[in-house]
Amino acid sequence: MIIEYENLAKLNESFFHEFEIAFKETLKSGWYVLGKEVSNFENNYSDFCGVSHCIGVANGLDALTLALRAFNFPNNSEIIVPSNTYIATILSIVQNGLKPILVEPDLETYNIDVTKIEQKITKNTRAIIVVHLYGKVCKMDSILEISSKYNLKIIEDCAQAHGAKFREVVAGSFGHFGAHSFYPTKNLGALGDAGALTTNEKALAEIAATLRNYGSKKKYYNEIVGYNSRLDEIQATFLNVKLRHLDKITLHKRKLAELYQYNLKEDFIRPKIDKDYYDVYHIYNIRHPRRDELKDYLLNKGIKTEIHYPVAPNKQLAMVGIIDNQQTPIAQEIHETTLSLPISYFHSENDIERVISIINDF
Repeated sequence: MIIEYENLAKLNESFFHEFEIAFKETLKSGWYVLGKEVSNFENNYSDFCGVSHCIGVANGLDALTLALRAFNFPNNSEIIVPSNTYIATILSIVQNGLKPILVEPDLETYNIDVTKIEQKITKNTRAIIVVHLYGKVCKMDSILEISSKYNLKIIEDCAQAHGAKFREVVAGSFGHFGAHSFYPTKNLGALGDAGALTTNEKALAEIAATLRNYGSKKKYYNEIVGYNSRLDEIQATFLNVKLRHLDKITLHKRKLAELYQYNLKEDFIRPKIDKDYYDVYHIYNIRHPRRDELKDYLLNKGIKTEIHYPVAPNKQLAMVGIIDNQQTPIAQEIHETTLSLPISYFHSENDIERVISIINDF
């Protein structure tokens, strides 16, 4: 029997009936762009995150891009970003005409190492993008202190951290903006591309809402140079259904992660657990010096895995001349040794116990 890494049909199967009912209502409404479902989701998700405002956008990359655009930083301003993030975080900086400054991660949490941030701050630094990687929130108390000390904006990349907490505070509510992706594989996943921004600042929310809609507050009147990046009404319909079940999804994934955490052999470097953090395990990653061998071994035993991510951002061809001159040995070590194990909502505890039994024989 093959244990898949992910299967989106199986993942969403238990929601199909609710999807169908909700979709028919949206279809019959005749309103398919920025309608009732988007407004409902924005209200529901802002409540979930504990913030005042949510602005639905087309995808997670657009959320990051619009967040940076809202501040209108001068060209070539420096934005601090973790060196092991997914490429989208860095693309949002580059596409705004800004300069990514890489800071290495903590080798235990995989999030930005707060002790290394200040040494990268210059007179040109304008913001820090923190990435709550794999579903663990960054050490936000220290990051907020740095932000205050140097008057820097904070943007949270929450693409993998829906509902994750640091000291009981939810991801997406710490910074000036939280940028969220609802790509189908996420814990809160749509059935296509979707994203959102969260903020407690009314003025920023208004700018983001204007930017996503061609720079327009009033139809056919454009105040600023904007984008077409609106959360789709149909995807909002599906997200409203899924959001009602997100706590249940998270609890299930935390239970599967617990099985891995306490039953995998010491050979495998497991995620760090700390009482200050409520992790949501979008990804359960381990590290091993013979990662590629381990991946092949598991595949031969019928267990599919993924690598998040096989190539460090500064090693990507697209980044030649942009960040390829920035040295990132810690990120490189993570990219060469990390392996993501099955931990989907559709996986059973028996599935995970089988994975553990097989991997422990490696």
